[in-house]
Amino acid sequence: MAKSTLANEPLIQKDSLKLGIFPRRRAETTKKMFLPLAQSLSEQLNTPITLETTHDFASFWEKVSNQEYDIVHFNQYHYVKSHANFGYRVIVQNVELGYSKIAGALLVRRDSEIKSLQDLKGKKIVFGGGRGAMQAYITATYLLRQAGLNKGDYFEQFALNPPKACIATYYRQAAAAGAGNYVLDLPNVKKQIDTKKMKYLAVSKPMAHLPWAVKQSMSDERAQQIKQAMIKLVESKKGKVILQSAHITKFLPVIDRDYNTHREIIKNVLEEDFFP
Repeated sequence: MAKSTLANEPLIQKDSLKLGIFPRRRAETTKKMFLPLAQSLSEQLNTPITLETTHDFASFWEKVSNQEYDIVHFNQYHYVKSHANFGYRVIVQNVELGYSKIAGALLVRRDSEIKSLQDLKGKKIVFGGGRGAMQAYITATYLLRQAGLNKGDYFEQFALNPPKACIATYYRQAAAAGAGNYVLDLPNVKKQIDTKKMKYLAVSKPMAHLPWAVKQSMSDERAQQIKQAMIKLVESKKGKVILQSAHITKFLPVIDRDYNTHREIIKNVLEEDFFP
């Protein structure tokens, strides 16, 4: 057996690993983006790694529940839920477009009559993703609750993802959009609308970005190897190309308690308690 390419690390014993990516984007797009990362980790760990994604969150969560994935890219809500229910352990988080933290936000057109969150009473709000979308729905809803708006005070509608929610609001299909705090910086959004005509009506405090976690049964030694391999990608030209393919600036180390703010918001909005 060949030695691992990670310096001073022991041999890898397991035959293969499964890498699961949550369905933030279309399955075909996800595979194209993350296949170079899977191949790189496979080479560095001297272990075959299979990249998997699904077409919807229900299928993704079923695989998580069955603990089919050894390494998983989650949104923050699904991470804390999987940690509580199945013991998945966070190892790194994304940095995207240079942002190491992300916040939930509500956006409106600059020429809108909506000047405050209270003005959204009786209006239609389109949220990016489903009710499990951490920033675009759960945190955006938390902002509304903090402003005194409760369920039934406004009309909920859902877009496939945050960019589509923002675009729908631009075209006046809703009064406001629930999304992340840098949705207007996304190239695919800038291509489709004049982002200067949109503004953030309210933004939550910044929180830890999208996490990556490993299976509960994985050894600490192996988890550390994966963690270091991902963090070190930014140090080489080849690694930066892999990161660019995944639309990630770099990976940063995180620990479970970095997601306690998310747990507080989830408990407030969904009444689900995922604190250890």
